[in-house]
Amino acid sequence: SGIAHDFNNMLTVIMGYSGVLLSDYAPDDPHREDIEQIKLAAERAAALTRQLLAFSRQQTLRPQIFNLNQVIGNLEKMLRRVIGEDIILLVKLSPELGQIEADPGQIEQILMNLAVNARDAMPDGGRLIVETSNRIVDAAQAARHINLPPGDYIVLSITDTGCGMDENTRTHIFEPFFTTKGVGRGTGLGLSTVYGIVQQNKGHIEVDSVLNQGTTFTIYFPQASPTTAPVLPRKTAPTPATGKETILLVEDENGVRLITARMLKKLGYAVLEANSAETALELCRQRNEKIDLLITDIVMPDMGGPDLAKKLARSNPGLKTLFISGYTGEMLNKYDISLSSVIFLEKPFTVKTLSRKAREALESRL
Repeated sequence: SGIAHDFNNMLTVIMGYSGVLLSDYAPDDPHREDIEQIKLAAERAAALTRQLLAFSRQQTLRPQIFNLNQVIGNLEKMLRRVIGEDIILLVKLSPELGQIEADPGQIEQILMNLAVNARDAMPDGGRLIVETSNRIVDAAQAARHINLPPGDYIVLSITDTGCGMDENTRTHIFEPFFTTKGVGRGTGLGLSTVYGIVQQNKGHIEVDSVLNQGTTFTIYFPQASPTTAPVLPRKTAPTPATGKETILLVEDENGVRLITARMLKKLGYAVLEANSAETALELCRQRNEKIDLLITDIVMPDMGGPDLAKKLARSNPGLKTLFISGYTGEMLNKYDISLSSVIFLEKPFTVKTLSRKAREALESRL
């Protein structure tokens, strides 16, 4: 997780400066294409880091209780674009589906990775079937599965009519970097990422395949306790949200702090910078002006972000906080913080995600 942290910090700097540069060039400027390619490469590297963390089950989780059908519904158009016109997508959603507790973003990652895998297995076209159902697994059924205790489950199955796989391939399919694709086609991390995400969300995955007939991936998620599931918002293309408030930015990594401050200033905010929690406390003691938002790294050498936020809140009633970090969930668990109850921004981030999270924090009741 330490390597991932360093990598995420470097990617934050690359993505941040490329985003700032893009905003300085006119839409028809020939230099834009060069900068877009730099930004795109950084985003691909960030995605690869997330895949490696997902396989090692160290990706930062933000679990919610929700209906799986809603995530699939929100993603259906994108799935159709990914698989292409030669493949027919059939979606069969159980109308009485129970709820699961998982990270919706990770469930989207599962769906996208399995859709890409199915597409590559059907170069001449075919059918992709995405299906959900409730299933009760009794003791006798559980005995036939590995690591699947009896209980109530929500089942997601994804079936393709592609080339299928032999027993040897099926045995190794979830291993990292194992791939049957040619050199330069994929990372060999797609299915191992799916496996890691399922495990991290307390699920279970099985694969059934017949050579030259097709493959079915079946994922079991434990059913969450009945409660009112929140309605997950449909994703829309975000536009940077601006503001005039005063923000105290505390980040011990100089490169990350400099680009984050620059992005915030471009968005219209007044920004105070500190490279440590102690410096931030001293800065606040010397100033009389109100600080509207604290943006702080969680893991810092002298004092962590959560402790800093508590201390500043005593002398700044109503101070809002946005936590940022490039560390994984395993490291963050050592700090007195629950990511599901605070506003959190994971590194690396772009100016759009920073602007959205800053506004969310400023307008929150936390």
